[in-house]
Amino acid sequence: MYAIIRSGGKQYRVAEGQTVRVERDVLSSANQDKVTFSEVLMIGGSDQPKVGAPTVPGASVLATVLRESRGEKIIIFKKKRRKNHTKRKHGHRQDAVELRIDSITV
Repeated sequence: MYAIIRSGGKQYRVAEGQTVRVERDVLSSANQDKVTFSEVLMIGGSDQPKVGAPTVPGASVLATVLRESRGEKIIIFKKKRRKNHTKRKHGHRQDAVELRIDSITV
């Protein structure tokens, strides 16, 4: 059985026992051990898939927080030629949470 969940404006396809990295900014309960996703967009499996409009009513995904970390550095480079505009180089590392999917309930 698998589910498609929404977290932070992004969609993730998850299955039980799978590990997923999501952005930490959108998880208000990232400092806890368990996280529940109530925005389940679709549930699929061996039988007929259930597609929500926009979410599947009564469905949720329970996950355990394994660790918090930071992603790879993202470089932002800006330059405009012949505009007396200097080159600008910025970057940041996005905070992330690694989750293990425990159960999918309908």
